[in-house]
Amino acid sequence: MFTGIIQTVGRIAKVVPHGEDSALRIEASNLGLDDVQLGDSIAVNGVCLTVTSLAPGSFEVMVSKVTLDVTTGLGKPGPVNLEKALRLADRLGGHLVTGHVDGVGTITALEPVGECWLLRIRAPHTLSKYIAQKGSLCVNGISLTVNAITQDEVSINLIPHTMQHTMMQHAKPGDAVNLEIDLIARYVERMQAWEQE
Repeated sequence: MFTGIIQTVGRIAKVVPHGEDSALRIEASNLGLDDVQLGDSIAVNGVCLTVTSLAPGSFEVMVSKVTLDVTTGLGKPGPVNLEKALRLADRLGGHLVTGHVDGVGTITALEPVGECWLLRIRAPHTLSKYIAQKGSLCVNGISLTVNAITQDEVSINLIPHTMQHTMMQHAKPGDAVNLEIDLIARYVERMQAWEQE
């Protein structure tokens, strides 16, 4: 589990194909890897991945074709948001995030509004029903609050800290982003479906 509070921006330095899967080497000197062990989980752009190798300032993960097919931002070198897995004694500053991406959205706008930025994302239609005004949405691993949703477009306010300390500083309209809906919405839908069976 994760909180959606990004700890640092790292970089995918190398992508090595293994058939349809890929091994990634991620540079993460600012993440603090001293307490990370083989087999630990790290969220990379909101995707929960398992550490398979460690080196000073970097780690490696294996990404399956299944994951590559339903996410974005893992198939080529570039910046990525990073967060180590939540420990039971940690503060929950964002919301409960599993690292299991539900779909890929598209940034339709990113524009300054005062000292903040207005981010608009077109979500897949199949996910829109799970997104609520003032609810939480995980975007590339970042826990964000939804200001408004109109049909399939989500509006979010980004504060300067988020822009400066996540890869949102590199974002632009047209970019694809990983989306994870609030965990509670999944369980509510399942409970309602169960009652109707």
